[in-house]
Amino acid sequence: MSIRADELSVDWFSSSYSNDQGGNCVQGGRCNNGDMAVRDSKVPNGDAFRFQPAAWLSFIEHVKRAG
Repeated sequence: MSIRADELSVDWFSSSYSNDQGGNCVQGGRCNNGDMAVRDSKVPNGDAFRFQPAAWLSFIEHVKRAG
């Protein structure tokens, strides 16, 4: 589900795979209801994607298996 990042009340954190060179950066934030939000740091007030906990865990497990 897509929502504007500035409509979410979350503390954003940068991905551990992001660097300090000002390049592409994925940020995440845990919503009060347990959902996970993801946004592009270059567009902090743009769209964010919000995932329900089960969908987020499934995504993470698939990424781990693919890596």
